[in-house]
Amino acid sequence: MRFVLYTHSLVSDWNHGNAHFLRGVLRELQARGHSTLALEPEDGWSRSNLEGTQGVAAVERFETDFPELASRCYGDGFDHLAALDGADVVIVHEWTAPDVVAMLGALRRGGADFTLLFHDTHHRGVSDQQAIGDMALDGYDGVLAFGESLRERYVRQGWGRHVFTWHEAADTRLFRPPAVEAPRHGLIWIGNWGDGEREQELQHFLIEPARRLHLSGTVHGVRYPEHALQALRSTSLTYAGWIANADAPAAFARHRMTVHVPRRPYVEALPGIPTIRMFEVLACGIPLVSAPWNDSEQLFKAGHDYLRAIEGDEMTAHLRALDNDAELCAELSRNGVATIAAKHTCAHRVDELFHILAERGTARVMRSLQANETVS
Repeated sequence: MRFVLYTHSLVSDWNHGNAHFLRGVLRELQARGHSTLALEPEDGWSRSNLEGTQGVAAVERFETDFPELASRCYGDGFDHLAALDGADVVIVHEWTAPDVVAMLGALRRGGADFTLLFHDTHHRGVSDQQAIGDMALDGYDGVLAFGESLRERYVRQGWGRHVFTWHEAADTRLFRPPAVEAPRHGLIWIGNWGDGEREQELQHFLIEPARRLHLSGTVHGVRYPEHALQALRSTSLTYAGWIANADAPAAFARHRMTVHVPRRPYVEALPGIPTIRMFEVLACGIPLVSAPWNDSEQLFKAGHDYLRAIEGDEMTAHLRALDNDAELCAELSRNGVATIAAKHTCAHRVDELFHILAERGTARVMRSLQANETVS
């Protein structure tokens, strides 16, 4: 089948973690013999910031890192109909401009025979309900929500059985334990400072424990204001700026441990939804300590796959233990890798997507699914 994905960006992951998952899903589809195309706005803020801060080479390396993937930019005058020619499934990310969302819905209502799905992976569904509520989704065949709590929001809006929980996951072609183990030292944190959504939490669960334990290590990410950089300078951690997601597994392999600090809107308004980084970290086998979040869907097992800290003192104690206990590190590493392999890879999510298509797909998709079953 032919899959077309409207995304904020596939090429850039600058402050755009959803690109990680979408790349993995498209790579899995390609590996199964399907064709894929991503369409992204030519003036998208992630791509613009990546080029503006890192240079054009950071944009161009996408083709080297992911040679099997294709992404095209669109703007005024772009021929969407031509790009959609032959499409079986069109997935539209929630950061897509409302006029494009509406245009695609109108095409579907007008008789286009592709299956049209809206993909929501952000807390705007609860933190900025009007932005999502104003989207013209009446032509869509279904909604993919990246957590059960977000799915329930769409159910309350009348989507009923047409909305599905579709969690993010790790691209295990990229995120996996190193082939050869080398000495690991210190703490790594890869995450963006952002808009203050977890500023207090980062102070309590990253900066202060690292300072108290005199932990060396590395912090990667963007949008760090001066006061955040000043706080990091009070520790032995080194701020190293942006890192391409394709380079993250090697960075994890050089460090002994990491932490997970979810943004406040997910903890308070959308319980059960971790960040994409938690999937990727566990897939790489680096021991993880998480700040509080309510794993209401039991995606992982605290104390088995990772350690959970309720407050800063407990985070400090867990990090101290990992810094001194090689057996504990090895056990958490094994368990985390096994849990991802069993439940949370992009291959699992593609399987789930095909189950959704079997329920909500158009006649065109149903014919393709039936033909594939016949061949199998």
